[in-house]
Amino acid sequence: MKKDTLFSYAREHFNAEPEYLWSNLPDYAVLRHHDGDKWFGIVMNVPGTKLGLKTDENIDILVVKIRPEHLGSLRLKEGILPAYHMNKEHWVSVMLSGPLSAKEIHELLADSHDLTSG
Repeated sequence: MKKDTLFSYAREHFNAEPEYLWSNLPDYAVLRHHDGDKWFGIVMNVPGTKLGLKTDENIDILVVKIRPEHLGSLRLKEGILPAYHMNKEHWVSVMLSGPLSAKEIHELLADSHDLTSG
């Protein structure tokens, strides 16, 4: 899935625009609830080695919040990795160029949106 496709989905379903908060990290975008400051997704471009992969190539990931009881089953899926820079019990990294379908990524984003709605 391309980042633009993900951002279009977030815009259409959650009224969320990507926010680029860090000038030194121009490829990092936060998705937050339109009526507050809570994040429900972060899109980053990080070297694979920082994700535990055997490549220095930069990889687009989406970090989303999950229910802790789903962590084990989700981590068995190819393309889902421990969260990068977030609590690894409550968040996971999803490879946007990985084997997950758009529908699966959309469902994870929607779940994250629900879990962070307060």
